[in-house]
Amino acid sequence: MRVGRLACSGVMAAAALALPACKPPPTDAAMARAANVPASLGPSEPMASPPVEGAIWAQSKTAGRLVYGIPGQPVLVSLQCLAPGTPAAQLRITRHAPADRDAQALLAVIGNRYIGRFPVDATKVGGQQLWQGEAPAIAQGWNALVGPLEVTVTVPGAGLVRLNPSSLPGQLVEACRKVEAPAAPTAPA
Repeated sequence: MRVGRLACSGVMAAAALALPACKPPPTDAAMARAANVPASLGPSEPMASPPVEGAIWAQSKTAGRLVYGIPGQPVLVSLQCLAPGTPAAQLRITRHAPADRDAQALLAVIGNRYIGRFPVDATKVGGQQLWQGEAPAIAQGWNALVGPLEVTVTVPGAGLVRLNPSSLPGQLVEACRKVEAPAAPTAPA
């Protein structure tokens, strides 16, 4: 009886070892099927840093808004003052680069011995998803734009933009921060 059990378990063990050998080896056809499976959605490919030789800051048609880029080419960065002259004044920065829908990031502004980090979201602007965010004008990070040195703006995946030196962004920041004093009441005549 004991011999029968050993023989039977030996056959089972041999059969169990033989099972993996029954599977066919991988083939190119299996790889082709795997290649046709849709890729999981993920972030877009990172962009290269754009060339900025000859790029300038310029006043846009909208009051309190500056654009930066090479004349005759698409805008790279824009800066706008919202609610100027009030304690609620904000600066809006837009990196004119494609952003994945619903994406969020930190945009860094580095220059003139300051670093500003501002939250930006993928925002629909003119039919495109661009990186855009707002922060109080009094935020110290905006000081990176105030001064005579080159500044860089970067968003993960949207490349690094070198901002050639200009006094215009610093002037906009300072003007946006300036809170107008309330008008003094006039005495009745």
